[in-house]
Amino acid sequence: MNARTGPLDAVVFGVDIQSGDVRGDAPSYALVVFDGEHVKRDVVSYRKLRRQVEDERPAILATDNMYELAEDKDALVHLLGSLPDETSLVQVTGAEQPEPLSRVASRHGVPYSKKPIKEAEAAARLAAANVGQEVTAFTDRTEVKVARGRSTGSGGWSEDRYTRRIHGAVRKRTREVESELDAAGLDYERDATEKYGGFSNCVFTVEARPSDIPVSTERAGDTRIEIERVRRDGIEFRPLAKRRDHVLLGVDPGTTTAVAVVGLDGEVLDLLSTRTADTSEVIEWVVERGRPVVVAADVTPMPETVEKLRRSFDAAGWTPDRDLPVDEKQHRTREEGYDNDHERDALAAALCAYDGHEDQFDRVAAKVPPRQEVGAVIARVLGSEESVETVLADMTDDDGGDEGGGTEHTERELTAEEKRIKRLEARVERLEGHADDLKGTIEQKDEQLAEYEAELTDARREERREARERREVTRLERENSRLERELEDERDRVAELEGKLERLKALWKLDHSNFADVADKKAGLVPVKVIEQFTTDAIAAADEAFGLAEDDVVLFRDASGAGRSTAERLVEVGPRVVLRNGRLSNVADEILFKHGIPVAPADLVTVQEVDELAVARESEVEAAIADWEERAVERRRQQSAETLDQIISEHRAGEGD
Repeated sequence: MNARTGPLDAVVFGVDIQSGDVRGDAPSYALVVFDGEHVKRDVVSYRKLRRQVEDERPAILATDNMYELAEDKDALVHLLGSLPDETSLVQVTGAEQPEPLSRVASRHGVPYSKKPIKEAEAAARLAAANVGQEVTAFTDRTEVKVARGRSTGSGGWSEDRYTRRIHGAVRKRTREVESELDAAGLDYERDATEKYGGFSNCVFTVEARPSDIPVSTERAGDTRIEIERVRRDGIEFRPLAKRRDHVLLGVDPGTTTAVAVVGLDGEVLDLLSTRTADTSEVIEWVVERGRPVVVAADVTPMPETVEKLRRSFDAAGWTPDRDLPVDEKQHRTREEGYDNDHERDALAAALCAYDGHEDQFDRVAAKVPPRQEVGAVIARVLGSEESVETVLADMTDDDGGDEGGGTEHTERELTAEEKRIKRLEARVERLEGHADDLKGTIEQKDEQLAEYEAELTDARREERREARERREVTRLERENSRLERELEDERDRVAELEGKLERLKALWKLDHSNFADVADKKAGLVPVKVIEQFTTDAIAAADEAFGLAEDDVVLFRDASGAGRSTAERLVEVGPRVVLRNGRLSNVADEILFKHGIPVAPADLVTVQEVDELAVARESEVEAAIADWEERAVERRRQQSAETLDQIISEHRAGEGD
């Protein structure tokens, strides 16, 4: 509440609509600039009026009707928000139910005429004399918001780095603003929204007006700063000159003095309990909150301290028929808040005093005219014990005698129904504002949810990309391992083939050498071709691998599997000698013997093997062949003898027949 009681010493703009309508196009206004002594008059457009207010920043912009400057409540709130911090909008004709400007001007002795320029001058002079109600829609708190100056958007592969940079810039600017507020000694609350890499925004709620804050609106690079005053629940009116309503006062004296202030409608206005304040300080505290018409105590008779307070306010006294019991005081104050028993006792005294006078207050209010203040009438009725009619007649005479010479504009007391309507309207506006706040919270949460969902989508996309990369890396590693194994196998095979080639070359040289050109160390050696088994397939494989030719020395590692066809296949080759391991079948042995192919045990010849290649000494081979030939002679002789014996046996058998 504004505590001024003297005239202003600053510039006042008085305005009244000259032509047109604020709801239409291009209204014009009569403008009077009043500095307390000099008056400057002009007619300006709405745009020029706003520009002049912005340039000169007057202390008051005064009008007889605030809706001459704004078409509706929303436009009025916008106007109030756009005014300079030093400028207040004042409606000089009152609050919710304004009086005619002519009546207010007449009551305060201000010249008046129906011309717009004269009405603008009357408004300026009345406001300069502290007449009127300040129109306000904002508190003295300010929100300073530090936020992103750019959208994080889609940054491709660099999106994370781009977002982190912006959020880091917001956090850095937040710290700078916080340092400036601390340096200015301002009280504030900070609410920061943390995001990836820093802050997405931070809101400072500062206990000061924008003009007192060392930060201004700006937009620079990755950050921006927005400054906005905190709105009230609705439009409020505050008198330019402090108004002191009539109240009831409850007092509980003692080491701790407690005081309760209750309005004439039974509403608890304020409570005080103190151990240090003296009587004068208590009186000063009460005067700031109203003019007591009743001073009450919770005991009877009234304590001397309470009686002194009653006399200092020239108010009526109230005490109960007997001391108020504790349970009754607790019951009467059950719906009110208090900090200690002393405040409870003072509050119980004031509320019980209201209960005792409630019917009387209602009767007085019913008789008081609509534009007459009820509190002043009640004060005189209780203090002087006069009738309501006498007080009203006396006050009417006083008003008539002072017509045109008063210096204070007093608003009439609202009726109970009007107060109820006002409270309900304020509650509706408060609830609507709360609903708007909730909608804003929902929108903010939706925005945060959308950001989280976007981050989750990005994280999932990044995870899928990394999973694909991991799978591809794993596949390539497996393929690389496979190729390395194949390469190693091929290298081994190449080495094996190279060795085999060298051995084949050596064997070829040995096979085709005439021994005259061969070194002495190779003399007396003969190649041996090794075959694993005495089978057709093994003979064919050996022939394909290193070739079988006539007069070869052939070594069978296992000669036990030979049959007729196998022996005949070997006969086709025509080897020089066959060295065998294991027993040779009778059929194969007979076929080889029949074709004159020597067969000798492998033990008779020392064979030196290198992989598939082998060599033996020529002398040992010749000895094995010679041994077979000796045995062959004996075998042929035996076969001839057996044949002769058979012929003789058959001949004798024929003669017998």
